[in-house]
Parts: sequence; C-alpha cells; structure tokens
Amino acid sequence: MTQFSNESQQLLKYIGGKENIAAVSHCATRMRFVLNDTNKADVKKIEEIKIVKGTFTQAGQFQVIIGNEVSSFYNEFTKAAGIEGVSKDATKKTARQNMNVIQVFISHLAEIFAPLIPAIVVGGLILGFRNVIGDIKLLEAGTKALTEVSQFWAGVHHFLWLIGEAIFFFLPVGITWSISKKMGATQILGIVLGITLVSPQLLNAYAVAGEAQAPVWDFGFTQIKMIGYQAQVIPAMLAGFVFSHLELNLRKFVPSYISMIVVPFFALVPTVLLAHVVLGPIGWTIGSYISGIVYAGLTSALGWLFAAIFGFAYAPLVITGLHHMTNAIDLQLMSEFGGTNLWPMIALSNIAQGSAVLAMIYLNRDNEEEKQVSIPAAISCYLGVTEPAMFGINLKYLFPFLAAMIGSAIAGLVSVGTGVMANSIGVGGLPGILSIQPQHMIMFAAAMAIAIIVPFGLTIFFAKKNIAVKK
Repeated sequence: MTQFSNESQQLLKYIGGKENIAAVSHCATRMRFVLNDTNKADVKKIEEIKIVKGTFTQAGQFQVIIGNEVSSFYNEFTKAAGIEGVSKDATKKTARQNMNVIQVFISHLAEIFAPLIPAIVVGGLILGFRNVIGDIKLLEAGTKALTEVSQFWAGVHHFLWLIGEAIFFFLPVGITWSISKKMGATQILGIVLGITLVSPQLLNAYAVAGEAQAPVWDFGFTQIKMIGYQAQVIPAMLAGFVFSHLELNLRKFVPSYISMIVVPFFALVPTVLLAHVVLGPIGWTIGSYISGIVYAGLTSALGWLFAAIFGFAYAPLVITGLHHMTNAIDLQLMSEFGGTNLWPMIALSNIAQGSAVLAMIYLNRDNEEEKQVSIPAAISCYLGVTEPAMFGINLKYLFPFLAAMIGSAIAGLVSVGTGVMANSIGVGGLPGILSIQPQHMIMFAAAMAIAIIVPFGLTIFFAKKNIAVKK
C-alpha cells in the first residue's frame, strides 16, 4: 500500500468517480479538477479527508488544497483513478466551457499577469528597499537618509534602480510576451513588439500629455508621433492580442514552406503600425480614464466609503478571481500618479485574514491536527499569500472570514482616509510596508495594527457569542 492510497481512493469516491472527471492537473499546492457535474462532488466528505486542507471552486475548476505533498498525491490519485492527467493549460481550456463571458475574461486576465508576478514582487521589494535607504531620514537626528551619509549606499540605491526600471518602466515587454505565450503566438516576436512600445527613442506619453513636443516619423503624406507607452498596461494588452490573433490567423492561410518568412513580417509590422497609430492612443486614453476614476474615488469626499467597501469585499473577490483586475489598475495608477492608494488596502486585507487565523490558532490551541494547517496558513498570509488561510481555515468556519473582512474594511478606511500611497505593488502582507511611500509609513503601520487587532478580537468574540458560525 502506497503513502496516499486510502486518501486517493476516498477522494476519487467523493468527487463522483472517474466518470465525473473531465480533466485534472495540479499546481504548487492544489489539485485542479474540471468536473462533468459539480453537484456529484461531496464537499463535506472531501474536506474530512485527512490530507485535504480545504476546497473551493474558481474559474470553472474544483480545486482541492493538498499542500506541499500535492505532486506525490497527484501521481497516486491518477494511478488509482486510472486516468491520465493533463497540463494546467489544458485544464484551464476545458474549464472555460463551464464559464460565462465575464469569468472567461477574468481567467484570461489572470493568465496574462500570473507569469509576471515574480518580477513584480522582486520589483516591489527593490523599490521598497530603495525607500528605506534613500527616502527615510534615519540618521543625524532624523535629518539625513542613509544614501546622504554613505557613498556605498548611494551607489546601491542608484544601481538598484536599474532593476526597478527594467521591471516597471519596461513592463509592456513582459505583457506582450505573456500574451503571445498564452495565445500560442511566437514569443520572441511578442517581446519585439513590446520593445517597440518602450524604445528609448520614443517620448513618454505623459510627457506629450504635458505638452512636450513629440518627434515624428515623416512619411511625406502623413506624420506619426513617436510616442512610447512605458509602464502602460492597456496599450500593451491591446497590441499583444492584435498581434497574436493576426499571427495565428495568418498561419491558417499561408503555405508552410513560406510561413517562416511571410507570417512574422505580416503579423509584426502591421501590429507595430497599429499600436502607434490606433491601439496606443486608445489604450492610453482608456487607462487614464480608469486610473483617474479610481484615484478620484479614493481621494474624494466619499473616498472613505469606497475604501470601506473595497476593504470589506476584497477577500470575496479573491474567491471569484476578480481580484486579478486590480493588478492592471494598480500598475496604471503607478504610471499616472507615481504611486497607488489601492495596493495598501490589498496588503491590509492579507494581514486581516492572517490575524483571523491567528485567533483560530488561539481558540484551537489544544488541537494539534488543526495547528498543522493553521500555523503555516497564518505565516503565509502575513507574507501575502492568503489562499491557505482563507480556504483552509477562515471559510471553513465562516466567522473568522467575516471578522477579517470587517477588520480589513476599517484598516482600509484609515489607510485611504490618511492618504497612504505605495510606490509599487507586489509585496503583500506585513512586508507590504516596504512599498509604502516614506511619509505615509507611520499611518500605514497604524492601519496594520488595526488589521491585526480587530480581526483577532472579532474572531474570538464571534466564537464566544456563536455569531456567523457555520452550522
């Protein structure tokens, strides 16, 4: 008998048997199923399996949280079930058959930004570290930053911008690459397309908006302004999708023996032209309107209401997958306003969910089996990864999830109400303070304290008063 033989058989039985599985794959911690009939899955019994830490349905997939042993469990499960696993991409493709139009859009958006997250996280950490050494007056009675008294740290500060600029300023290159990879187009051409949007010879779109005179490409009968879209999200997305669709359609009609020459040329050149004549200006306008509306909402007289609603609703958005849309909005805010007031609320929501789990650890301090799930979940939440906490603990009991949402709403209200802004995104949870602009760090620390104390206290209160306890 193998290590997970019993658990594999149990999961197969409770999920509805082999005939109910349309596709199955796994990621770092979860089994991902596309089921023919989700009603046949007995969620309660599945969650009672010893190795299972929780379940949830997202993007048309029934996902079972296993943890770090998921790879070994997956191999034994597919063997026990007598089925062949497929790739994550194939599972996602199958899952889309069960989605509506909005869910499909969100799924595509998530797949575009997911490969970029490691770079964005690194960029956020780097910009946060530059905050600490270059902008916070720590020395000489609070009058000078580290870079002002040390040439070494001044050099480090200057050098690190090389990486920060590569990640955020040239972000369109990553976006067009990710889209071409996802769509099955030629990835190197996607990279080239992105470079044509951020080339150093192009004037930044914001400089043109500020009435700087842009150079032009002069074709005699017409001129095209040499405008770049550095740090822009929507122009890069539009260009990436147009290029990918154009290349994939050209492949259908161009004979294979000349496709290597004809397809790249007639896919890339027209797309670059369209990007600078049509797609770029339209995308820039759309992005400006979106970021302007969000920023106005957060800084208006009713900003506190927007903050409270967003803080309260962010965790449920994670369940639906809609939270992936905030990446594009945050990046747009950063490029237009030099920072984002949305990201601090996301970091606070992470902390709030972790604090609710911390309270559950206290309440169940004698339950050794549950602590094996809750302690790692709390740590991961405080570092910005909320899935194990939300699906493994908080949603399981419901009342800690509600307590975290309330704490997040109050903390978000304080954050927005005091004008807290982050320089970058990518660093969530407690390390999120590194991404906050130095002048706002004290107020963000106060909001963090709220995100720790309120969910912790409310979770214990709800438990004792039997409020919102899942029956």
